[in-house]
Amino acid sequence: MGKKRSKSSRRWLDEHVSDPYVQRANREGWRSRAVFKLEEIDLKERLIKQGMRIIDLGAAPGGWCQYAAKKLQGNGYIVGLDLLEMQPLEGVELIQGDFREPEVLQELMDALDGKRADLVMSDMAPNISGMPAVDQPRAMHLAELSLDLCREALSPGGSLLVKMFQGTGSEELLAQMRKEFDKVKIVKPKASRPRSREVYLLAQGYTLV
Repeated sequence: MGKKRSKSSRRWLDEHVSDPYVQRANREGWRSRAVFKLEEIDLKERLIKQGMRIIDLGAAPGGWCQYAAKKLQGNGYIVGLDLLEMQPLEGVELIQGDFREPEVLQELMDALDGKRADLVMSDMAPNISGMPAVDQPRAMHLAELSLDLCREALSPGGSLLVKMFQGTGSEELLAQMRKEFDKVKIVKPKASRPRSREVYLLAQGYTLV
């Protein structure tokens, strides 16, 4: 088993180093390759507009916040949350903590000055164990938490962009989101690794307020 894991780790490292998106992120000064997933979705769907209030869940190391701040150009507001500490980012309010805890949720609402957000985005993923029976429920739970936050903090007509892994529970989440948003679609950006079950749900026109 150990041999297999080390071979798989080596393969991941080789792929990571030679990944054109990793190389491009390093070259262009982005904090992560994940920025290109958001960029593709944003350019296609015109998701991020100046003047928006945006919440970024699982924000570390900050690539999505960085991209959103560049798009807003100071006209709008971004709050990034993560359990991990992040290096400061110009134009972004960063909160370290778990938004399921009342005091962290209150800190988020205070950062938004009591207003609701126009966009909630989440690239959260669990620490992968390699066991689908463990990883899939964890991943679905994180996606469900993002939807829960919308009920607290998303404005009518607002949007949610959330990472999801296709598998057990994904159809149920999709059905629930369709009850709460006017439009829901599944998108798989080119920067998502082809063999990954990772997709993104883009839900627009929040109605449940």
